[in-house]
Amino acid sequence: MASMFIRHRVADFAKWKVAFDEHETARRQSGYTAHSLHRDADDPNVVIIAFRVADVNRAKEFASSDDLRAAMERAGVQGPPEIWFAEDVEDKSY
Repeated sequence: MASMFIRHRVADFAKWKVAFDEHETARRQSGYTAHSLHRDADDPNVVIIAFRVADVNRAKEFASSDDLRAAMERAGVQGPPEIWFAEDVEDKSY
């Protein structure tokens, strides 16, 4: 299993969240299996998302797709997002 992380600024979190939720089907179809959503502690319009992905190559394709770019634009993402991928090593709850 692998993970994809995105960090970006949004104009309006509530508007962005609606668009994010509407785009779930596209993520699922691209092999995304789960996510956790976070807001920066000092700036609630900075959003960090950790996704679980079944296949890193499919996730990279989706991350660079015109579909995702258009969805981010409609959602009010400001500036280019930071996106990175990682192989999962451990997942532990306390």
